[in-house]
Amino acid sequence: MSSDEIGLFGLLKLDARRHRELLGGKVDVSLLRLYMGMLSPRFLPVLLYRFAYACHQLRLSPVAKIFSLLNFLLFGIEIAVACRIGPGLFFPHTHGTVIGAYSIGSNAVIYQGVTIGARDLDFTYDETHRPVLGDGVLLGAGAKVLGGISLGDGVTVAANAVLLMSVPDHCVVGGIPAKILKTRNEVT
Repeated sequence: MSSDEIGLFGLLKLDARRHRELLGGKVDVSLLRLYMGMLSPRFLPVLLYRFAYACHQLRLSPVAKIFSLLNFLLFGIEIAVACRIGPGLFFPHTHGTVIGAYSIGSNAVIYQGVTIGARDLDFTYDETHRPVLGDGVLLGAGAKVLGGISLGDGVTVAANAVLLMSVPDHCVVGGIPAKILKTRNEVT
């Protein structure tokens, strides 16, 4: 099921549960408690992004840009309103993060100072110029993921790596330019 089919409140519920899980809290709590957790400085950037994306989908571009601008001003995170991100998005820290990917799968963990976007000036916002990230991707602090590349499921990009090539599932990449350092067996 795609993130567009889940709907705004379904995505927020899944995001909030993932946040609680990663922060060591109980996942099965009341909806009120779950929604109160959305006031966390780690969750508010996700909330603002979800509102911006929902407004973009409803063709309310000025409102989407306001939510996006709030995210930038309050948290130092810039996320393109057209970028589709699956449920479970988590930002341990946000400042200096720029997300201009074409799409990001579910359960992504993105640390501070990460840049995901085109290698060159691109106003068309298409898949041939922007990264597509799979499910369960982890991007370390300061990582750069650039160009029309794809990252498979379960990929880890090391801190400060500059990734310019596509990567298959369950790999760890690092370096400048980034290379595959390790391939992991899929965890069941």
